[in-house]
Amino acid sequence: MYWDIQDTLLEDIERIEVIRGPGATLWGANAVNGVINIITKRAKETQGVLVTAGTGTEERGFGGVRYGAKIGDDTYYRIYAKGFDRDNSVFASGKEADDSWQALRSGFRLEYKASDRDSMTLQGDIYEGDAGQTLTSTDRASLSMQTFEDTIDVGGGNVLARWDHIFSDTSDMALQLYYDRTEREDAVLKEIRDTFDIDFQNSFKMGDRHEIVWGVGYRFTQDKIRNSFTTSFDPDSRGDNLFSAFVQDEITLIEDRLRMVCGSKFEHNDYTGFEYQPSVRFLWTPKEDHRVWTAISRAVRTPSRANEDMRLNYVIYSVPFPPPPTTYVMSFSGNRDFESEELVAYEFGYRFLPTDHFSIDIAVFYNVYDNLQTNESKDRFSENGYLVIPSQVENRMDGETYGVEVTTNCDITDRWNLTASYSYLQIQLHLDASSRSTTEDRYEDSSPHNQLCLKSELNLPYNLEFDQLLYYVDNLSFQNTKNYFRFDVRLGWHPVEDIHVSICGQNLLDNQHQEFGQSSGANFTEVERSVYGKITWNF
Repeated sequence: MYWDIQDTLLEDIERIEVIRGPGATLWGANAVNGVINIITKRAKETQGVLVTAGTGTEERGFGGVRYGAKIGDDTYYRIYAKGFDRDNSVFASGKEADDSWQALRSGFRLEYKASDRDSMTLQGDIYEGDAGQTLTSTDRASLSMQTFEDTIDVGGGNVLARWDHIFSDTSDMALQLYYDRTEREDAVLKEIRDTFDIDFQNSFKMGDRHEIVWGVGYRFTQDKIRNSFTTSFDPDSRGDNLFSAFVQDEITLIEDRLRMVCGSKFEHNDYTGFEYQPSVRFLWTPKEDHRVWTAISRAVRTPSRANEDMRLNYVIYSVPFPPPPTTYVMSFSGNRDFESEELVAYEFGYRFLPTDHFSIDIAVFYNVYDNLQTNESKDRFSENGYLVIPSQVENRMDGETYGVEVTTNCDITDRWNLTASYSYLQIQLHLDASSRSTTEDRYEDSSPHNQLCLKSELNLPYNLEFDQLLYYVDNLSFQNTKNYFRFDVRLGWHPVEDIHVSICGQNLLDNQHQEFGQSSGANFTEVERSVYGKITWNF
């Protein structure tokens, strides 16, 4: 998954759901620590013309246009286009990095209501863009490391077709077909990947106590890769199959008081074979304004193409003595025997709504991980005239994480809302006695122990909006990153109903600050203070 190419017109988003803990029972492998669902609006809800544009210090230019209409009484559609141009970030010294970023995207959505029971959806997107980067890689001819500026070129598209059918008031089904193509190229790697996916899902009630959801799916992904000395895959083209099925039953144990949700995902992949991912969850409502829940779940992270087939030649250096000179290559490689990383999660939560204007939500978790990835040193060997210092990914670590998340929401008045959230995370990792890795230090101290967020949303007279967000993030000791505060503000104005103007300031407390790095002293970029303005017009 390349996250930098995932993009949506912001005004088309209906809501974003953040689901704590593993969601593998429904979403399958790799839904280990949480699931984020981005739900977009239906075409019927995006009729007319929308134009949005903005500019700022870091967001040098961005904008989008959308047009929605209907054909007859049963068909709605929308088309859109958007793009952005983002400035370079900076190093700690203040020098600009060569990582400016530009992209264009367009797409459509068509919805047809064939009958009271049947509806069809067809949608698609195409995109292209480029992003700057600074690469350090090996020149094979001279066997020396070179640092240079480079550009990542990306492009691709996708299309989705979906049929929804209602059998009755208590039963429905959905059949979805999806195809995606992505192309990505830089100085050390080129990848073209095609993915085809088909999913079927059916839900129905059985009696008064059972609500059952089940489904089956199949995914095929095929890649073609251009290798380099720095990054290579063996084989350079591969097709992978994923077969899946799931079933979940929501059972009413005590009417309006106690419910149980249980189910499992069953998958077969080309890397580890059969995987199962069950879950059981209880929801107790002792009183109307109290909710208590608990869950036990199992999830897995299956091996990726890189875990099995990739090799990285990371560093090359020469030692002139003793003669003759020796060139050393540090090489990291995948492992065909790499197994799935496993999680068993124990969760407990409590939600209290003492009034219509105040709520508090508390979630506690304890996670047990097995077969975690390590990088294991191997015996040196000679290859093509240089000496290789190899390491290989293996499953020689386990561990635990535990913590708590607390969120409160309060409507001070009809115009003013305050939200506060706090999370604590502790990671403990343990290497096998046979391991020669130091991986546990890197992961234990690369996530913040404490995070805090305070948000204020205030609607002022004259159609003004004033929002403020204050973040605190703890230090990352392994990455040599200090704790920091971040403060963002937004002032919005509706001069008329269909026009919205806003000005935003981000990272206002510092000219720039570090959020990520590592102890080796590598030059990582920092986040700058920025301001941008935006106008949106619906008509």
